[in-house]
Amino acid sequence: MNIDSIKNGVVIDHIMAGKGMQLYDLLNLDSLDASVAIIKNVQSKRLGKKDIIKIDADINLDTDVIGYVDPEATVNVIKNGELVEKKSINLPKTLTNVIKCRNPRCITSTEQELDQVFNLVDEKNKIYRCIYCETQA
Repeated sequence: MNIDSIKNGVVIDHIMAGKGMQLYDLLNLDSLDASVAIIKNVQSKRLGKKDIIKIDADINLDTDVIGYVDPEATVNVIKNGELVEKKSINLPKTLTNVIKCRNPRCITSTEQELDQVFNLVDEKNKIYRCIYCETQA
């Protein structure tokens, strides 16, 4: 398999195998007018297998979304065919409009203009709770 290198864009690397499509959906990469390559189950010395997303466009990515899906992922910024920045991602303390509350009685179910906000309550188990009703995500 041969995937071309990108001149200006972003590479999301070290994604846990099988999580690449979830990231693609949550980042709304389907709406981009640019080439996007999702490479699944690539051999990795560190992870065994991993996914990679290459975006051939200079865009800003929501690192909270990436951190929620896989806090071990890295974001590489490419300019003129050269790596200019490598960002480590962390598990975000707060998620806004990334996931939706499942509680039908939550105020966010009736007040559509309210942001869906979740706070990290258990870092080890990656558990988030809605700030309005305390429902676990």
